[in-house]
Amino acid sequence: MLGRDDKVSAMRLTAAQYIILGIFLVLAYGLWRLQVMQSDFYSLAAEKNRIRNVPVLAPRGKILDREGRTIVDNYPSFSALMMRDSSRDLAGDADLIAQGLHLDPSEVRARIRHFAALPQYQPIFLKEDITPDELQFIEAHRNELPELDTIMAHRRLYPRNGFMAHLIGYVGEVSEDMLNQPQFELYNAGDVVGISGVERQYNTLLMGTNGSRQALVDSHGREVGRLGETDAIPGKQLRLTIDIDLQIAAEEALAGKNGAIVAMDPRTGEILAMVSGPTFDPNDFAVHVSRDQWNKLVTDPDKPLLNKAIQAQLAPGSTFKIIMSVAGWQEGIAQTLHVNCTGSAEFYGRRFGCWVKGGHGEVTLEKAIYQSCDVFFYTLAEKLGIDRIAKYATELGLGQKTGIDLPNEVSGVMPSEEWKIRNFKQKWFAGETISVGIGQGAIAITPVQLLRAISAISMGGRMVVPHVINPTDMPPGYVEAQHYTEVKNVPIDPNGWTFITDAMVKVLLPGGTSPMAAVPGIEIAGKTGSAQIVSLATRAKFKNDEDLAQNGWFVGFTPRRNPDVVVCVLFQGGEHGKLAARLATQVIKAYVEKQRRTPTKMVEKPKSDGTVDIGGLWTEPDSDGDKEKLAGGRFVLDLPKKPMPLATAAPGLR
Repeated sequence: MLGRDDKVSAMRLTAAQYIILGIFLVLAYGLWRLQVMQSDFYSLAAEKNRIRNVPVLAPRGKILDREGRTIVDNYPSFSALMMRDSSRDLAGDADLIAQGLHLDPSEVRARIRHFAALPQYQPIFLKEDITPDELQFIEAHRNELPELDTIMAHRRLYPRNGFMAHLIGYVGEVSEDMLNQPQFELYNAGDVVGISGVERQYNTLLMGTNGSRQALVDSHGREVGRLGETDAIPGKQLRLTIDIDLQIAAEEALAGKNGAIVAMDPRTGEILAMVSGPTFDPNDFAVHVSRDQWNKLVTDPDKPLLNKAIQAQLAPGSTFKIIMSVAGWQEGIAQTLHVNCTGSAEFYGRRFGCWVKGGHGEVTLEKAIYQSCDVFFYTLAEKLGIDRIAKYATELGLGQKTGIDLPNEVSGVMPSEEWKIRNFKQKWFAGETISVGIGQGAIAITPVQLLRAISAISMGGRMVVPHVINPTDMPPGYVEAQHYTEVKNVPIDPNGWTFITDAMVKVLLPGGTSPMAAVPGIEIAGKTGSAQIVSLATRAKFKNDEDLAQNGWFVGFTPRRNPDVVVCVLFQGGEHGKLAARLATQVIKAYVEKQRRTPTKMVEKPKSDGTVDIGGLWTEPDSDGDKEKLAGGRFVLDLPKKPMPLATAAPGLR
């Protein structure tokens, strides 16, 4: 028996009873709150746990050339997903998942942590383009690992060997840094978007709209049925202005070299071919590029990721003399200028040499163009002055972006007195003008800028906007494409236009700077250029190191009047413009030969002797000279002995 002192006091007993009563009241309120007050909320949450939304990815639109031939396609692929709406310990399953998918367990856990802040209904993409045995692993472990699922995706299939890589670009996952950029603010981490080139420029058209599949799952997260599916909307096809046949010719010409080749229709601004070398394989980026691959690309001194056609800012060398010729003619100086070239000349107390040590003798503008006399253009530069040179170069688009529809185009540099004061807080010295006169010194341009400028001169001052898509193929109201048809007219005296383009034809004739680049039967007008990257004295100190070799340039077009095609070549380390000219004329030859093979209604089948009869109609002045009359005729043309086979798709696509 308990003693009197061991009995619990009534006060303590009462307090304990009230505490117990309070606990039951709290529990009762909690139960009432869950089942009555928030019944709708938890009912909806339970329904969400019962129904799982699995994304259905939209295929990106194909990319085609101007004739509808496939450049970029898609191929079916499976990706491994981790669904986060189950009660599983995801991190605890990481070892088994990593083993089955051939991943590092730490990488799996890192992805779980990385996406922890996202809503649970958003799955984690664990691995893309999984192998058949990895797909079988997921299917075999449906009960053990219900959080694993698969999704079919359409991966990009790019041409082999980096064909058109810089122009096309590549796709990749949206990174956190990209999500902070306005153009990607509507996307989610893990979405696949265009990262560079056309893929980025026209991402909104190519991307399409994802769908979804509603799956019924049990309390363990296992799928037990399907409720419905919203179809994905594929991205739109994109037709480029590129001609695959001409692109192949340009790629073959630049193979194994550093530099760029760009071909354009000067009448419309349509880019027909664009190559940058060395190149890279965008298929490496179609799934996920490894860190080692990426580091190798970004540390390569030849810069394979740089599209040199629109991003290489270099001195144009003697190709700039055509702009100088236009400026000198418009100012009434060049057409009457006569210079005696002895191999060098002195300006402002400094001697400037000509590339021909013995000199060119008596030189006028015509000879100065086709023999590229430095002393003549030194003298012309002195008479014009830097501001007048800059005026005409700027009017022809140098030192500014061309507006081409590719991302990350650079503007280059066209120096002037105002430019030097603004950037260096220094005055311009007259001696600096002499070097600019031959495309050296502070001037730096891109191949596409030079292409556009010479194209405008070849068309008598009609300057177009380069572009790689046809604006008429764009959706109605697509604002980004509206400026591609804009035309700027730069005043060029018709007599000067005729004189300068006639002199450019002689560049590829005997006595010119590149007669070996001439193509029989094709009239080509052009200009060679060699540009130093360091002074000759500096190069001599390094014993003519190949890394310091001059850059070769050439820009040419055919025919000489209102041409059909203009081609610009940058051959880095090529030393001589004549070597760049040979690359350009390969592309021009491919263009002309294809045009000659293009069938028309008035062309008959080839004869046994390899010739073909062709007919045509045209207008010509009548005998009075003030009216035109219709005329026609038939001609016999020799077909090429080994015609270049026409492509049906980009290399590796068919």
